[in-house]
Amino acid sequence: MKRLLRHLSLDLSPLRDSRDYRLLFGSGVITMFGTMISMVAVPYQMKELTDSYLAVGLVSLAEFVPMVVCGLWGGAIADALDRRKIIVLSELGLLVTTAALMVNAMLPDPQVWVLYVMGALSTGIASLQRPSLEAVIQQVVKHEQQSAAAVLSSLRWNFGAIVAPALGGLMVTAWGPASAYAFDTLTFLVSMVLLSRVRSLPAAEDAAPASLRSLVEGVRYAVGRKDLMGTYLVDIAAMVFAMSTALFPFLADELKAPQALGLLYSAAAVGALIASLTGRWTARVQRHGLGVIVAAAAWGAAVALAALAPNIWLIFACLALAGAADMISGIFRMTMWNQTIPPELRGRLAGIELLSYASGPMLGNARASLMGNIGGTRFSLGAGGLLCVAAVLGLASALPKFRRYDARTDEHALAEKARREADAKAEAKTPT
Repeated sequence: MKRLLRHLSLDLSPLRDSRDYRLLFGSGVITMFGTMISMVAVPYQMKELTDSYLAVGLVSLAEFVPMVVCGLWGGAIADALDRRKIIVLSELGLLVTTAALMVNAMLPDPQVWVLYVMGALSTGIASLQRPSLEAVIQQVVKHEQQSAAAVLSSLRWNFGAIVAPALGGLMVTAWGPASAYAFDTLTFLVSMVLLSRVRSLPAAEDAAPASLRSLVEGVRYAVGRKDLMGTYLVDIAAMVFAMSTALFPFLADELKAPQALGLLYSAAAVGALIASLTGRWTARVQRHGLGVIVAAAAWGAAVALAALAPNIWLIFACLALAGAADMISGIFRMTMWNQTIPPELRGRLAGIELLSYASGPMLGNARASLMGNIGGTRFSLGAGGLLCVAAVLGLASALPKFRRYDARTDEHALAEKARREADAKAEAKTPT
């Protein structure tokens, strides 16, 4: 029993062994809270100013193009420049955009255009920063601890996803949007203090300069690795066919439980948090490709079951199960990325990863709305979940290298492990 509990507990070794990871983790926890509170404040303020569904929806549309362009370019500069410098400067940029939102909210007549412009700018800056944040974990965490670091990162995200929106809702309704933006600005200030203490992480001397050519090189590498393509394609398929948060307001009304809307939105995060807290066992899994396939299929099956559930609590349970499965898939995908991608390409591949996991939910909610309009909420949930399972199994059949991936025998995983061991020995021999 004790052994079982140990395998289900959190592995804190990355936090214990790496000072830089502790600083990055602490910074991430703090900014996660502030950012998610602002994510509640922006649509709330837009609704208050315009009383328009279209105006609120256009906020996400304004953020899409900066996310795509800056995500790819952020990957290129992450491989060409000092990643710590990119992270710190981006954090400063995010602080400025949030402060601008705060000032605008404090005006007697807040301007709508500021919400669009600052929303687009902050998304672009965050997308520039994200590849460096993803790539730097490979540098500051030991090779064998990458799975544990993936679990800790998911824990941080899910804890923030559950607590911060609730806190943001209270803040904007009690004290107005300016209070939420002020809190977010403060979190960036504290985060920058922590990030300033992270050691410099310069690019390799022979690193390719950021350019369209270097971006193409990254894409070519990704396409040439069928196991990597499996992680991207399976996640996109799972999100496009089974992401259904756009249906939640309609589902709550059909259940005659509009007050339970918040439960529907938090269900997946609750399941994902439980998966993170009990995720130590994932470090023992070596067949990460198969793990992604099983978890993604379970995500779709759980969403399909939600379509059959007769009450809000059974739907909540199904969505929580879906969230847990999606989080496990994410842990395996992140482990594969950080254990097999060469460091000189890690940033560019992180930019591609950003597009895969950020665009899928956007397209998925559009699909859910269209199918809901055709056949209703339950039809959209059920059909989407079943299509997800079919698509995942189809991709598993079409990508045997991804399905058979094994960290113990994969050439890329072994090469990266050997490189890390050689670097560690060289560093140990270097006189201090």
